[in-house]
Amino acid sequence: MTTVTIELPETVFSALHVDPQGFAREMRIAAAIKWYELGKISQAKGAEIAGVSRSAFITALSDARVSPFQYTAEELKEEMSDVD
Repeated sequence: MTTVTIELPETVFSALHVDPQGFAREMRIAAAIKWYELGKISQAKGAEIAGVSRSAFITALSDARVSPFQYTAEELKEEMSDVD
């Protein structure tokens, strides 16, 4: 595992009401959600980055109001045209 060090002002922890470990955990989840939303990573990779199970990642997506489905409008239209 690789460690990444980020310097942050102490005030960010009190503003978010979390300790540094909680902040790191939330930041990993937030980054994974955003990258998933942008279509850069899969659910499995998002869960790995976030450090949670795939099921927990899907729940985090829902909590963030991000669809767990990575379909474009065209892909969805194509999928639906195959349904009889």
